[in-house]
Amino acid sequence: MRVTFKVWRQNEAKTGFVSYEADVNEHMSFLEALDVLNERLIREHDKYPEGPISFDHDCREGICGMCSMVINGQPHGPRKATTACQLHMREFSDGDTIVVEPWRAKAFPVVRDLVVDRKAFDDIQRAGGYCSVGTGSAPDANAIPIGKEVADEAFDFAACIGCGACVAACPNASAMLFVGAKVAHLALLPQGQVERGERVTKMVEAHDAAGFGGCTNHEECEAACPKEISVDGIATLNVELVKAALRP
Repeated sequence: MRVTFKVWRQNEAKTGFVSYEADVNEHMSFLEALDVLNERLIREHDKYPEGPISFDHDCREGICGMCSMVINGQPHGPRKATTACQLHMREFSDGDTIVVEPWRAKAFPVVRDLVVDRKAFDDIQRAGGYCSVGTGSAPDANAIPIGKEVADEAFDFAACIGCGACVAACPNASAMLFVGAKVAHLALLPQGQVERGERVTKMVEAHDAAGFGGCTNHEECEAACPKEISVDGIATLNVELVKAALRP
């Protein structure tokens, strides 16, 4: 199948959308199709002085969250609960024009082409600090009983891979779903209780300082999240923030 990639280029040679035709196989992943296109751009460097397209990738198994790109206006593309590296070209048709651009947010400045700097997420997690644990010998596995429902809910929030799709989908460029997931999964577990109030306060402060917007309940973040993190995490975040303010 032949498709046209309309890609945002931002480097020393060019800034703006550039269209490239590419012959791809429907069984290729989206990133494999970009690899094929990049091989051609390298071979025909004289024709394409802007060089190959820069994009983030690592595991290509939907775990690392690196493949951050907006495809036809949707973070990670049209398939629900799927990262860009898990998206396959069979989701598109022969002759399609596929528009690819980076996350758009003040807190995620574009580094080059489709690569954005997501250091702001690292700063938020760093602000949350550590969990206090007792030292000494390793405790027995069942020393701290945790109900299955609580464990399952905590695991659902812990599944967040920090890709930033929630920010890209939100009209306010808010990262509240990300922060909510990080706060909620520790607030549910006994290991996260000691720094509970301090953690949520500092993480929200880091979120605001990075330039992310506020949540206005559009719920676009939940729809775009490749791990289907629920907006219940944002509700938990707000409850934790109020409790932290009321604690002495």
